[in-house]
Amino acid sequence: MSIAFTFPGQGSQAVGMGKALADNFAEAKAVFDEVDDALGEKLSAIIWDGPEETLTLTANAQPALMAVSIAVIRVLEARGISIRDKVAYVAGHSLGEYSALCAAGTFSLADTARLLRIRGNAMQQAVPAGAGAMAAIIGLEHEVVAAVCADAALEGPVQIANDNGGGQIVISGSKAPVEAAAALATERGAKRAIMLPVSAPFHSALMAPAADAMREALANVAKHDPVVPLIANVRAAPVTSADAIAALLVEQVTGQVRWRETVEWFGANGVTTLYEIGAGKVLTGLARRINKDISGVAVGTPDDIDAAVAALNV
Repeated sequence: MSIAFTFPGQGSQAVGMGKALADNFAEAKAVFDEVDDALGEKLSAIIWDGPEETLTLTANAQPALMAVSIAVIRVLEARGISIRDKVAYVAGHSLGEYSALCAAGTFSLADTARLLRIRGNAMQQAVPAGAGAMAAIIGLEHEVVAAVCADAALEGPVQIANDNGGGQIVISGSKAPVEAAAALATERGAKRAIMLPVSAPFHSALMAPAADAMREALANVAKHDPVVPLIANVRAAPVTSADAIAALLVEQVTGQVRWRETVEWFGANGVTTLYEIGAGKVLTGLARRINKDISGVAVGTPDDIDAAVAALNV
């Protein structure tokens, strides 16, 4: 029996997240203060007070979600829960991979905040507004969606961005081929094909300029091997070398988030419980749909932390 910590991605943000942590735990408040200092602005005010449309901006949502996750980690650490001692693996969904790596000691908190601000801005600026699109395909197998994308790619770039499990696959690319792929998916038996209200076509080849920006940023930041293996998004397999991780983080910008395979890997390698560290319960819900033998526990509030500390200290 072993435990993994997972870290949520974009879409889990909500105005007010992490406020109870900062109000109740000095360790959590210190995280938000350090992120504010690293970015040179009061991101914490946006996180706690909004407005929602400002928090949802990619350049804000990414470091904001990371800050909440690391606030939880610091409180757990202060209560004797060490990742090195209690956790077998870490993983994060897209930007959550940076949160996982900060928690596991690969990047400092300040550097992680700055990396995610660079990443968010670069992803937003990579494609002109309205030129890209994403769609959620519900109820088709991965290979069918891959074939749909291949057929629609005659009109331009479109590919699988996220394999989230539970019959949910997100596709991404230029607007016309994404729309064509969504229509084809419906014709081939998808329960639903939903165009997503996103600002850019994340995890697609169109993000190549953002990948270049992250290659440069990651080359110039201090990094250390994580204290436990990372199950990388684009490999769905463990990685322990800081340099290899940096290369995979660049690949991740244009590559597929293989979350279904990540959870399947956990199940095949003795992980019995996934603790979702930070805002929301998205990953906990996905894990339940992917592998019912793995229990999921969301840890994002003071009460959640109390329960996790009691369970992890057994």
